[in-house]
Amino acid sequence: MNRERELEGGNSYSRDLGLSVGELLAQRLERGHAVRWLDLCCGSGRALIQAAERFRNQELEILGVDLVDFFAPRPAGLLGLRFAVASLREWEPAESDFDLVTCVHGLHYVGDKLGLIARACSWLAEDGLLVANLDLAQVVLREGSAARRVSQVLRAQGLHYDRRKHLLRCEGRREIELPFTYLGADDQAGPNYTGQPAVASHYEIR
Repeated sequence: MNRERELEGGNSYSRDLGLSVGELLAQRLERGHAVRWLDLCCGSGRALIQAAERFRNQELEILGVDLVDFFAPRPAGLLGLRFAVASLREWEPAESDFDLVTCVHGLHYVGDKLGLIARACSWLAEDGLLVANLDLAQVVLREGSAARRVSQVLRAQGLHYDRRKHLLRCEGRREIELPFTYLGADDQAGPNYTGQPAVASHYEIR
């Protein structure tokens, strides 16, 4: 996933999320209060380390979460940077109110994608932003025709999904209630739009 992805540049968070993460963090820091960034499926955390170095000695708190402990070595003195090893199936942050929550191509490998999205929206600050890559072709409804139906439900909950760019955005904390029951996942579903093997998530309408 994010083993070599950087904060800015060609192979970067900013390119894949369609916004400059560095600029967003800088704008938030200019407000004069602590800024909190949560990155789900962070991989090696290389982009997070770059952000922590760029804003060293500023009030930036960064938490990266990944299933495996494959984090890059951290330079000394990056006190606001933390990593956690955890499955996102039931993981919850000890504190929420994040200014930014990101998941760069991580949802492709998550079983209950919609459940994680709903939980992550509740972790935002009132004016926080969630941005994630999401492929609705990997969301399967027992009743069929998943992509359009799921995108309509997400939109009704106040989220924005760009089907062309495969990007999901949520602006501001939301308590999401989705009318779907998670049935399980298929890790043999084959490649998605990135060309990499992905996990299909199966649901039924409640």
